[in-house]
Amino acid sequence: MTFGELKEVDLREAWPHEASDFTPWLAKNLERLSNDIDMRLELEDTEVAVEQFSADILARNLDDDSRVLIENQYGATDHRHLGQILTYLAGLEAHTIIWIAQRFEDAHLSAIRWLNEHTFEPFAFLAVQLKVLQIADSPLVPQFQVLERPSNWDRQIREVQRSRSTNPIGQFRREFWEFYVNRYPGDIARASATSNQWVHIEEANLNISLALVQDKVGLFVRGFRGEDHEEARERITAYEAAFRDQFPNWPTDEPIYDCAEWMNSNSRDPEDWPRMADWLHEHLNIYRTILTGCD
Repeated sequence: MTFGELKEVDLREAWPHEASDFTPWLAKNLERLSNDIDMRLELEDTEVAVEQFSADILARNLDDDSRVLIENQYGATDHRHLGQILTYLAGLEAHTIIWIAQRFEDAHLSAIRWLNEHTFEPFAFLAVQLKVLQIADSPLVPQFQVLERPSNWDRQIREVQRSRSTNPIGQFRREFWEFYVNRYPGDIARASATSNQWVHIEEANLNISLALVQDKVGLFVRGFRGEDHEEARERITAYEAAFRDQFPNWPTDEPIYDCAEWMNSNSRDPEDWPRMADWLHEHLNIYRTILTGCD
């Protein structure tokens, strides 16, 4: 039997530039970070403006629908990034702050520890060290190692997940979206206990929201959570004619941003779920075709 030696590889061999390479990669691969911190994350946006700064990644905790700020840094941590994180915390109303860095100075680990000890739930600060590992010529493997987190982090996560899973509304939502994922794998990333599932359309830089309420299901087009509505409206307006051609019954006196397609249903009845899922899937494909410009 032959054993290989695990070695650490410089981050720049995997992602030459932190902002233009690593941040976009992480935004598309949040499940890797999710697995290591035991928190289900969904992307909201990247490079989110806060005063004169830009937060790297804004995500959503799918278990309690709270905001998660992710700040990335190559090299050793510094006071500038710590200050920016506190600025983002105030400007973005995030509950969880994840600081990812190649190397953490002891002073900054102490600062994260102090913040966790002197702030109240639901706020949580995580210091996560990023490494890239390899054995011989094997594919590179990113590793996220949590160095600091709240002392009751595991308990917090379990309580949030238990509350969401035992709540009747949340349980109903999760069961329907699980049915949908099994029926149409690939439409949405994963089932959750939220009322809306967002599908990002990269070509249009917009999101299609699939909505589930007690007596109907529906779809509408949005920008990113937290984005200025006027900016999103400008992008959506470019597709207004195509949407109105497809859906001539939409109110002519309402802007396309305010329009939505709804189908009445008995959402709590599993026997109606196939009809609901089929309708959502069919209309999702129509929306996707319009926003990607494909025939």
